[in-house]
Amino acid sequence: MRSTQLLSLLPFVHLAMAQKSWSFVQQGNSGIIPLELITISPTLALMYDRLWHFDTNTATPLEIKTNSFCASGGFISNGTHVAVGGQPVDDIPGWGNATDGRMGVRLFGPCTSASGTGPGCTVFEDPDTLHLVVTRWYPTALRINDGSLFIIGGSDILTTFNGADIAQNNYEFFPPRKGEEGTVRPSKFLEDTLPANLFPRGMVLPSGNVLIIANNQSVIYDIETDTELLRLPEIPNGVRIGVPFDGFAQLLPLSPPLYEPTVIACGGSNKPDTITLEEMSVNDVASAQCQRITLTAAGVAAGWEIDHLPEPRVMAETVILPSGDIYILNGAHTGYSGYPSVGDSGATGTNAAHPATQGIMYKSTLPLGQRITQAGMPTSPIPRMYHSAATFTAKGNIMVAASNPHPFVLTADNNPNNLSFPSEYRVEYLNPDFITHNSPRPVISKSPTQLAFNAKGTITVTIPPSLAAGELQVSLMDMGFITHGWHAGSRLVFLEHTLKGNTLTITAPPNGNIYPPGPAWIYIVADGVWSEGVQIMIGDGGSPPRPAQGVPVSISSL
Repeated sequence: MRSTQLLSLLPFVHLAMAQKSWSFVQQGNSGIIPLELITISPTLALMYDRLWHFDTNTATPLEIKTNSFCASGGFISNGTHVAVGGQPVDDIPGWGNATDGRMGVRLFGPCTSASGTGPGCTVFEDPDTLHLVVTRWYPTALRINDGSLFIIGGSDILTTFNGADIAQNNYEFFPPRKGEEGTVRPSKFLEDTLPANLFPRGMVLPSGNVLIIANNQSVIYDIETDTELLRLPEIPNGVRIGVPFDGFAQLLPLSPPLYEPTVIACGGSNKPDTITLEEMSVNDVASAQCQRITLTAAGVAAGWEIDHLPEPRVMAETVILPSGDIYILNGAHTGYSGYPSVGDSGATGTNAAHPATQGIMYKSTLPLGQRITQAGMPTSPIPRMYHSAATFTAKGNIMVAASNPHPFVLTADNNPNNLSFPSEYRVEYLNPDFITHNSPRPVISKSPTQLAFNAKGTITVTIPPSLAAGELQVSLMDMGFITHGWHAGSRLVFLEHTLKGNTLTITAPPNGNIYPPGPAWIYIVADGVWSEGVQIMIGDGGSPPRPAQGVPVSISSL
């Protein structure tokens, strides 16, 4: 389908109705393509191989030994950030002395310096003794209930579609589990989801099991017994969200006392996974289908509930907000992810076209048909295509950066073939209306820096009178490891709380299945308006694997 046909399919009425109450502001230049983006502290984000300073909107270099391009990672239980995997050096010019990163393990932090200098604010690597068991490009890493990383899949080499001869259809842990040193766990599920199983979408469920989505299939996996417990119904209507079809998936907020998990999986493509690169086009229209499923026995029996985005999306990503809503941004209306490889990519030098420049809000608690809107969502002048990224910040806004769908750097001054979507270094912040208009917000003036599971803590807060009559929420968040439109480990747990005067008493999650032990952020939300965030360590802060902490709870999660 070509661009003229696409225009007739997009319901642009949503654009005309939009009230621009959110806003984009351009601030700063990243200096690199930060396809990996992790909020580290109120003042810092990790971009590999740079530190971004939120206060000055500038970047400073970090020294690394192995090529971190297309890696994954996450925080572990002691607050250290771990990046795993990457790619060979010779595929990206200009990496200097960096070595093959596919087995790389890079440790950063905890970095407690506001300026990003001092102990913990450099990357530690020892490739000879500290490395993965196998080579991994495009893997996924998740922090699990013992505070370690569960590492899923990947490939030996750079590829658009994964293949049986190059795929890493297996799992491993960092640090390695006792008795599993030097070994991996084979995965029948990853075998069955070839060739579209790169960057598998994974979420830790309140049962401690892991949901993995790849291609158009999903499985609930029991880490403790190395068992596939249940294959879910296929994503309806032939829609696929795995690379290179590249839809998005997100675990919705978990609420006490039942912590029932619901997952959305949206966008992507309904093209078959047997399609050849020659048959694929940058103008193939992406899917607008958006489905959700609740991972209880009753929810799985009911199957996927189908909704639709106001426009098709590929390579979009989700930012979970403290209110529990999901902001969807970046990507394109047509095409596929990856460097130029599809049949007609030569003319544009990209695999996708028709950038999606307006966000979508997903209201997670509203009924079917009322959840998805573009009203109030602004349009950015900057296309954010392949290799773009966005992360939530301590200030309560969204940092948006990068885009580079080419295997080299293109700038306005260095684009001899006039290819589409040159390399993008401009950084934007997407501000909610109350930041844009400097409206009153809740304020956290004192809070604990660490809280054991199921323990109570007190926070000193100020709730503006104009917001006091609305609902009060306390949000515990992990912003995730952001790369290639996938926010691995992104999570929000609403905390039980009571407010008396300016003293807010909160109760930590009951155990590490609900929130895996490690660093988190707390935001106070009053009548839909959130505070700035404060950091907190959940659990005992020790190195993984941690013993079971907290108390068991009665849940219905599979």
